[in-house]
Amino acid sequence: MTNRERILSIMAGRPPDRIPWIPRLLLWYNAHTRAGSLPKEFRDLSLREIQRELGLGDPARDGHVFQTSLDGVQVRRRKLNEMEELTEYDTPAGTVSTRQQGSELLRQAGIADLQVDFALKGREDYAAVEYLVEHNSYTPTYEAYEDYERDIGDDGYPLVACGDCPFHSWMRGWAGYGAAYYHLNDYPKEVESLLALMTQRDREDVWPLIADSPAKLILHGVHFSSQMTPPPIYERFILPYYRELSEILRSRGKTLVLHGDNDTRQILSHIDRSGFRMVECFVNHPMVETTLEEARAAWGKRIIIWGGVPSTILEDPYSDSEFEEYMADMFRAIAPGDAFIMGVADNVMPGAKLDRVRRITEMVGKYGRYPVSVDTLQL
Repeated sequence: MTNRERILSIMAGRPPDRIPWIPRLLLWYNAHTRAGSLPKEFRDLSLREIQRELGLGDPARDGHVFQTSLDGVQVRRRKLNEMEELTEYDTPAGTVSTRQQGSELLRQAGIADLQVDFALKGREDYAAVEYLVEHNSYTPTYEAYEDYERDIGDDGYPLVACGDCPFHSWMRGWAGYGAAYYHLNDYPKEVESLLALMTQRDREDVWPLIADSPAKLILHGVHFSSQMTPPPIYERFILPYYRELSEILRSRGKTLVLHGDNDTRQILSHIDRSGFRMVECFVNHPMVETTLEEARAAWGKRIIIWGGVPSTILEDPYSDSEFEEYMADMFRAIAPGDAFIMGVADNVMPGAKLDRVRRITEMVGKYGRYPVSVDTLQL
């Protein structure tokens, strides 16, 4: 089977011939390309070619089924210094601004700047942000998606990013994690009004675009965590939205995916009840408290786990013996291999030991054939 066929089989609830091994190598590649430190044998190769040389599938995360544009809004961007950029949005309801900040170290690694200042600073900013939400237009890009899917070919199957739910978009992008709960306490009417508007726009504009699109693997939700979206908050603001959306997508033969690179131990059952049928970049112990065994026990075969290899075990200070021990435990945890795509959470980082990536490719070839049997493991 090809990696495309393996992913489609797993999405359909059927076993593949072997466990797919599809990590995200982009950050590693970008960092070493910028630093001129790619291994000699890779210096004339593209990322796709390097993935093939290493025996990896392509995570195929660059496809889109719609694009957005702001109507009736003047947007001004200006550099504050070498590491900071201010963006101002002028609307008839007022002006709001955001600020991005970077660092030389992160930029050298190809990692995007961090948003450190948010549009919603106080009650007076909600009217302007509602205007931005109301005047955000969505246009389908189905032909471009189909071109992208053809380009990926047998290397993988496109995972299409389609935004986030309203509550988490508000928390992460409009108010910021640091202020969101203060806003929820101090300006409840304004928060609820904005969330209602965001939900309405999603139902009327975003959901139909996703449902009618040719894409089947829909990433709509990122970074939920036990800490910032704990059970009471999840049940009130997040669960109803996804229960409704997931039914629509399931009726169209699509798989709803969560980007799960966070500690999800307290919300494992909530993710299941939401209708997610895949958690990609699933991060687990030792990076967070959640273990692979706990997720397996909570989700069974209902949710496909794409992950299992924490990025930290590919680097120092983890020794080769600790790496080997972790991988042996991981194969035992996933046996017989149902509903599982092996990947790295969140990325293969710039400091990763490439020999360990190669070693995992070797292990998958030797031990990853379905059904995975713990009796054959000789790690």
